[in-house]
Amino acid sequence: MNELWLARHGETEWSLSRQHTSVTDVDLTEAGVRQAEALGVRLANSHFDHVLSSPSVRARRTAEIAGFADGLEVDDDLIEYRYGDYEGRTTDEIRRDRPDWNLWRDGCPGGETTEEVARRADRVLGRLQGDAGMAVIFSHGHMTRILAARSVGLDGVVGALLILGTATLSIVGREHGRPAIRLWNDGSHLGDAAAL
Repeated sequence: MNELWLARHGETEWSLSRQHTSVTDVDLTEAGVRQAEALGVRLANSHFDHVLSSPSVRARRTAEIAGFADGLEVDDDLIEYRYGDYEGRTTDEIRRDRPDWNLWRDGCPGGETTEEVARRADRVLGRLQGDAGMAVIFSHGHMTRILAARSVGLDGVVGALLILGTATLSIVGREHGRPAIRLWNDGSHLGDAAAL
């Protein structure tokens, strides 16, 4: 892949309240729809050989509203980090019971570890490997952070260092033949529909 463009889905009620959201299929808020529209304007003049999305409604709707309904490939490996027992809870709530809890280090009981999510990211990247074109992926905050880390050959836990707002755009390109992050967490297209 010459370039991998990464788009996080637009705002949802749970992203707004900072609740961990994986398998709960929360739709976009009105602001999230506006963010997806703004992302569509940003991407309007770009051509992609592959357009992939998580199966969640928030990611698929973001892709569709952004103008990529035709040819959209849904990939189950792009679902958000499975939070298990922590689904729907905020980090502050979890830390009342486990003060030292760290998603990236500890994973989630009944859910996944960062290493397991990284293996899913590797499968997605493996399917794109060898293609000389461009791809855009519509996915989730933690999953996208892990995808970015893995796409440049770093451990998935490096995603902890990559903050990512809703409906932002990031790009992994190449420099001197090696993958490199060219753009990260860019929400310049959002204007009044500012990212979280």
